[in-house]
Amino acid sequence: MCVKVTYNFNSQEYAMPATTTPTESARINLRTSPEAKALIERAAAMMGATVSSFMLQNAYEAARRIVADNDTLTLSQEAFEAFVATCENPPEPTAALRKLMALR
Repeated sequence: MCVKVTYNFNSQEYAMPATTTPTESARINLRTSPEAKALIERAAAMMGATVSSFMLQNAYEAARRIVADNDTLTLSQEAFEAFVATCENPPEPTAALRKLMALR
């Protein structure tokens, strides 16, 4: 059995924002092969979307998944229990840690 721990995750942060005015938009340019362009145009047409909206939605979803995957730590049940126990009863700070914190 595994436990997934997600940190620094705010679902609203990863919701695709809607732009309301032209001043709130940003441009992304890219180059591709004619074959890739044709395939993307075909897929966008099949979805009833513009090429821009098709590419933005798919790139945004991929980016969101990658960030979420990197914000998730999978631990065994035993490792999770050890983690929680350490958080609930942390060890005394070492001399090196005290020295480091004194620099702040």
